[in-house]
Amino acid sequence: MSKFSLKNKTVLVTGGGSGIGRAISKVFAGQGAHVHILEMNPENAKDTLAEIKKTNGLAESHECNVADQKGVNNVVEAILKSGNIDVLVNNAGIAHVGNIENTMEADMDTIYNVNIKGVYNCIQAVIPGMKKTGGVILNMASIASSVGISDRFAYSMSKGAVLTMTYSVAKDYVSHGVRCNSISPARIHTPFVDGFIKDNYPENEAEMFENLSKTQPIGRMGTPEEVANLALYLCSDEASFITGSDFPIDGGFIKLNG
Repeated sequence: MSKFSLKNKTVLVTGGGSGIGRAISKVFAGQGAHVHILEMNPENAKDTLAEIKKTNGLAESHECNVADQKGVNNVVEAILKSGNIDVLVNNAGIAHVGNIENTMEADMDTIYNVNIKGVYNCIQAVIPGMKKTGGVILNMASIASSVGISDRFAYSMSKGAVLTMTYSVAKDYVSHGVRCNSISPARIHTPFVDGFIKDNYPENEAEMFENLSKTQPIGRMGTPEEVANLALYLCSDEASFITGSDFPIDGGFIKLNG
């Protein structure tokens, strides 16, 4: 565990109970981190904790809506009573399908509250402590932060904000020993994708899965574990010279689809 070790580090993972967040929580715990999962769905968190504990990992969960600033502050304050927060992974987020014409005001507000305000809430809560001790912030952006994606108006708006928040925080706190980067995944095979296909294409699920997979030049979707491994590197001491950068993990989507 000498390479990419997170031993004795306290890590906070938002949305750590499912999908990419679950993979990050498990990989980080496997590398020695004490993982705190912020999750709206207690059952998802419970399942993830059970998987981590099977491998003798150290983790606990906190029921929390990242859009609720008071709730986030309360969780962070409770964690800080036991020591520093070394790493924050802003993974929690929600999707939305639609162009500007069929994106309602309520849709915009919901996306903003989770995908933008949620990231803001968590960074603002941990940054005072990290200014004193140093730390790492990793935000989950998207290929939609950098390139146009059809029918993803509100989602793209929110992930563009995540990308620029990353740059801003990296600039403002580099002198305090705080590193801030982001990851921009393309389509990743998570339960959300399976549910989307089942709900919208119940008659030809296999065909739609194959079509979605082929939208990446590499010919398949990514896995949550692949994203988690990249996250591990960026949050480890081996990446100590990296800040203010975005890392696509996209099967060639951004550069090879032109």
